[in-house]
Amino acid sequence: MALLAPVPDPLLVIVLGPTGSGKTALALRLAGEFGGDILSCDAVAVYRGMELGTAKPTAAERAAAPHHLLDLVEPTESMTAGDWARAARQAAGAVAARGRLPIVSGGSGLYLRAFTEGLAPLPPRCPALRERLGRAARGRPPGYLHRLLRRLDGEAAARIHPGDEPKLIRALEVALLLPAPPGRGGRDPLRGFRLLRLGLDPPRAVLYERLNRRAAEMFRRGLVEEVRGLQAAYGADAQALGALGYKEAAAVLAGTLGERDAIGKVQQGHRNYAKRQMTWFRREPAVEWLAGFGDAPEIAGEAARLVATALDAGAGDVPRK
Repeated sequence: MALLAPVPDPLLVIVLGPTGSGKTALALRLAGEFGGDILSCDAVAVYRGMELGTAKPTAAERAAAPHHLLDLVEPTESMTAGDWARAARQAAGAVAARGRLPIVSGGSGLYLRAFTEGLAPLPPRCPALRERLGRAARGRPPGYLHRLLRRLDGEAAARIHPGDEPKLIRALEVALLLPAPPGRGGRDPLRGFRLLRLGLDPPRAVLYERLNRRAAEMFRRGLVEEVRGLQAAYGADAQALGALGYKEAAAVLAGTLGERDAIGKVQQGHRNYAKRQMTWFRREPAVEWLAGFGDAPEIAGEAARLVATALDAGAGDVPRK
């Protein structure tokens, strides 16, 4: 009697890399070729109404392939890496259950790690400690909290913008209240999928040129007006409006920063962020690195070959005697 080999777990593709490296273009190419749904892994794209500064997929791109995990919460709400990971696991399971290929695409390293490996339980917020950290930051030169975090938890410092005070304070709170940084000590790794990690590693100088153009284009297309509308709807103190790009656009509205200087700050911020992302992603396991941009035909072709090979390797229901 012939037996059937166990059906292997479905494939899940992860497209990672620095901001501006063409992750969206590559994810769309793979989704079209292999019947996939795209799961956005972006810590700011989860907020409704924040379009230009997050470089969310356009309406045409969303029409080209089903997208998930965009516009989940209001800018006044919070979404932790754990919250996102739970939503992402549910979405990935639903996509696979429909016989489609889940493709996680994005550059938020901690969110991705929470999704694949789980995170150790974090301590609750401590108002007294948070207040002390805030007072310490106000009494010292800019960058104090980030320098302090680098000493306590270098990995956390690598993924947080030096000007993002709320995230810095939370990371310091965790580092001070836990005996060790949470890192990879998660208790609930992702199960039920075979993972294929595709990493984009374009030439840094060309990437920086792209990021400079993209930042200028965000302002040209109306980022300041987008922030004006968000402030009217949610208030100037909405947590999400402290994100890179939105903070600088808000300063233009407040008259404390000229638009040219704001663009320069955002360009520098994006370049710094890309560098931190690559530092983080270099620590990810089993990444198939592709030396170029995701919208380059040769890179997309190599990525498609890797996906096809992984799908073939997992073809189940093979008769076994």
